[in-house]
Amino acid sequence: NFDTDCYVCVLQSHIMAAKAVASTLKTSLGPNGLDKMMVDSDGEVTVTNDGATILSMMDVDHQIAKLMVELSKSQDDEIGDGTTGVVVLAGALLEQAEQLLDRGIHPIRISDGYDQAARIAIEQLDKIAETFPCDPNNTEPLIQTAMTTLGSKVINRCHRQMAEIAVNAILTVADMERKDVDFELIKMEGKVGGKLEDTQLIKGVIVDKEFSHPQMPKVLKDVKIAILTCPFEPPKPKTKHKLDVTSVEDYKALQKYEKEKFEEMIQQVKSNGANLAICQWGFDDEANHLLLQNELPAVRWVGGPEIELIAIATGGRIVPRFCELTPEKLGTAGLVKEISFGTTKDHMLVIQECKNTRAVTIFIRGGNKMIIEEAKRALHDALCVIRNLVRDNRVVYGGGASEIACALAVNQAADKCPSLEQYAMRSFADALEVIPMALAENSGLNPIQTMTEVRARQVRENNPFLGIDCLHNNTNDMKQQHVIETLIGKKQQILLATQVVKMILKIDDIRSQGQSED
Repeated sequence: NFDTDCYVCVLQSHIMAAKAVASTLKTSLGPNGLDKMMVDSDGEVTVTNDGATILSMMDVDHQIAKLMVELSKSQDDEIGDGTTGVVVLAGALLEQAEQLLDRGIHPIRISDGYDQAARIAIEQLDKIAETFPCDPNNTEPLIQTAMTTLGSKVINRCHRQMAEIAVNAILTVADMERKDVDFELIKMEGKVGGKLEDTQLIKGVIVDKEFSHPQMPKVLKDVKIAILTCPFEPPKPKTKHKLDVTSVEDYKALQKYEKEKFEEMIQQVKSNGANLAICQWGFDDEANHLLLQNELPAVRWVGGPEIELIAIATGGRIVPRFCELTPEKLGTAGLVKEISFGTTKDHMLVIQECKNTRAVTIFIRGGNKMIIEEAKRALHDALCVIRNLVRDNRVVYGGGASEIACALAVNQAADKCPSLEQYAMRSFADALEVIPMALAENSGLNPIQTMTEVRARQVRENNPFLGIDCLHNNTNDMKQQHVIETLIGKKQQILLATQVVKMILKIDDIRSQGQSED
């Protein structure tokens, strides 16, 4: 037996910190999960039930709690969805480990048992997984998967529309041969005003800018775009210099030189065939007026990421000097137009019918900034899930069905295990069942009774698709309800949670830098 009291006390304080984080997120799990209102130090309010967002905004001091924050972040980076579930599972595993520690089982034996149980759970997931048709001509199954992801978000009011937008965006940019999706080609832009239903997918690029002069044309067709990162201004000597203007003639000569330089730059752009200049830097009123006179529409102060996306979409090259501009470096677009919104003076630039048709923008509307930001987070999760299906088109069914099936498999294996690890394996199975219980609790059901009934039915009917009926549709079959989760995401959840728990169980002390031994 293991009875090093000091080690156990330290571990228990670590487990308490991790459990506190997990219990905060438990109420946000599932389609009926509650939202959290996060207020930052500036008083800025964020309303969300995205696990990674909640934890990243929480001010946690304990080092173990910070590990839980990192856990949700790694799930978000790798999979995009399931950030709440992975933290709840890790919290449940640590809670079960605490009971095993009280019984005198060494943390290393618990870790080994958890490791074995995780392997069995992953094997069970492979057995119950189904291959999913990932066919661009039949998008319905993909839309159902995206709807499962969006079901637990604030924007489930226009559930199907958002799912269709996410699927169409991914299929537009997906490379089906390589089975990969370049997220750089998908941009999300939001504008306050309108309603969520006005959200749309635009094949092209939207830039939150307008033409530099109000008298420039608002619609351009068959556009050749010069993408410039050099400013419309006379070149300055690179050395430290001082210019004395001592007379009116000198000033007029300087003014004339500047005007000639501006005109020379504009002619360089026009002579290469460009009929729109997009500039990363600004230009003054004189240059703006000359651009209008020479009938060269221009957009100024376009940011770095936006200018890169425009270059990718239009097939143009970013030009750092006017002398390097050639006709081959110009981007092409069928239509560039400036659009305005409602009664406000808000304007945006839409670049459509681009050379590279794979660049898309999801344009989100909403009543306020909070809704738009949450819609962006929800759509990001949906995009990640569809991307994962393009990579690996195997799925398992949600609603806690796969967790219950894994728990049953782990319990069966524990019965055959002759060593001490069988206790840890049973605890692992109990921890897996915390997820369906939390789903039942958040849906207003009796968690223990519902969980017991579903588990018994899974064993009796040998049906691993039975889960918690969160939406009260009078069927526990998640396949019928189209509650679908990607296999790759569910595997990652179990593996990441197990790894973090094993790491926490091996920590026996926390030392700060410069802290003395006593």
